[in-house]
Amino acid sequence: MKKLIIIPLLFIAFGLHAQKINWISVDEAVALQQTEPRKIMMDFYTKWCGPCKLLDRNTFNNKDVANYVNENFYAVKFNAEGDEVVNFGGRKFSNPNYDPAKASRRNSKHQFAGFMQISGYPTITFIDENQNLLTKVVGYQTPQQLELYLKLFKNNDHKDIKSRQEFETYVKDFKAEFK
Repeated sequence: MKKLIIIPLLFIAFGLHAQKINWISVDEAVALQQTEPRKIMMDFYTKWCGPCKLLDRNTFNNKDVANYVNENFYAVKFNAEGDEVVNFGGRKFSNPNYDPAKASRRNSKHQFAGFMQISGYPTITFIDENQNLLTKVVGYQTPQQLELYLKLFKNNDHKDIKSRQEFETYVKDFKAEFK
């Protein structure tokens, strides 16, 4: 019996539980950019999306991903069919057709998701310090796949890539370090 109690305590004592990303709202990220410029990584998800749940469980809960995102980006998790009102780029966005009765299943698309041209879930967007869209990454990403984009934008390597061929070379030469 003592062994059964000691093992969970060891996990807690040594911090072996999953690291969490410090998610904030769109408005909070925009406000923080004014005082400490940093890129935004935004996860557009829906409550009914299976791959979105896998992304949360397998990738965003990965210790390496969470630590890197928390240190280098403002992380926003945005329900693309939710009812949150957001301010971005000097515009106000809402979801006037939101139906609370459908909160856990397919609902109307949020105006902000439409503005960002989100067409599938999950979609991770990277936004620069001036609120310009850098890219959209559609679909489930493993920690190592997401690492490539995190480092590409954190290190500003994207500014040196001028063609698809240069990007493909970057991908081929990239050495993932996340576990």
